[in-house]
Amino acid sequence: MILDGSALSQKKKLNYVKRVKYLTEKLGRAPSLHVVLVGEDPASQVYVGHKEKLCIATAVTSKLHKLDSKTTKEELKSLILKLNNDSNVDGLLVQLPLPESLKGFDPLMYIDPRKDVDGLSPMNMGLMIKGEAFAEPCTPKGIIELLREHSIELEGLKACVIGRSETVGWPMAWMLTRENATVTVCHSKTKNLKDSLKSFDLVVAAAGRPEFVSAADLKEGAIVVDVGIHRGKDAKLVGDFNPEGSEEKNLSYSPVPGGVGPMTVSTLLENLFSLIESKLDCK
Repeated sequence: MILDGSALSQKKKLNYVKRVKYLTEKLGRAPSLHVVLVGEDPASQVYVGHKEKLCIATAVTSKLHKLDSKTTKEELKSLILKLNNDSNVDGLLVQLPLPESLKGFDPLMYIDPRKDVDGLSPMNMGLMIKGEAFAEPCTPKGIIELLREHSIELEGLKACVIGRSETVGWPMAWMLTRENATVTVCHSKTKNLKDSLKSFDLVVAAAGRPEFVSAADLKEGAIVVDVGIHRGKDAKLVGDFNPEGSEEKNLSYSPVPGGVGPMTVSTLLENLFSLIESKLDCK
């Protein structure tokens, strides 16, 4: 079975248009999403492009703040604080990763959690554990929705999350635990990682290594969620999972492209709408 994120994202688009119309009437203007992009990272530019396209398709105002790689920490922090204080900015994100010149600077520390559409600010990450976050991390949240759409029962599954990043690995492990799966987190220091994969019902591949996991590594009937995206041979997009041989092992997996990526972007808008609705409820 193919876990088709593109199809689910398209299906949800009609509902988004209705929500935008409702919120526009309440706000007196269209909902607005502001994206800060620093440098020229190719993958980041692709993701930002997808976000802009979905905003255009749903009548959300999208504003890109493009900064060059020479931008200083002080300049980036100043922009974030300015957007925090702008009442016409409903949602704000800083596209990661940042250039090497900004190594050690964490922009998430400065984003207002009530505008944090990525759900990655320290406050939202902490509140997530209590089930009270203003917004939750987009990729893991989108993955849970994708699995539910395909009627995959998570309760009781043995799940492995490969990767321990703050953006995907850790929040993914928490959300799967919340769904009553039994979760193991593996990473670059895990011994004999690939030897143990056959014991898992669900594998979330977020290792950041092209085609790191193959069908041969997995048990019959396993589910694979591929978070990776890389340029492979002939500039073809590939993920952390090589799907060759999946049919013979009756595997279910998310394709690259068209799996997790569209769900990440889709969930971003879900978070934006929820942040605005929370703000309106406070008035």
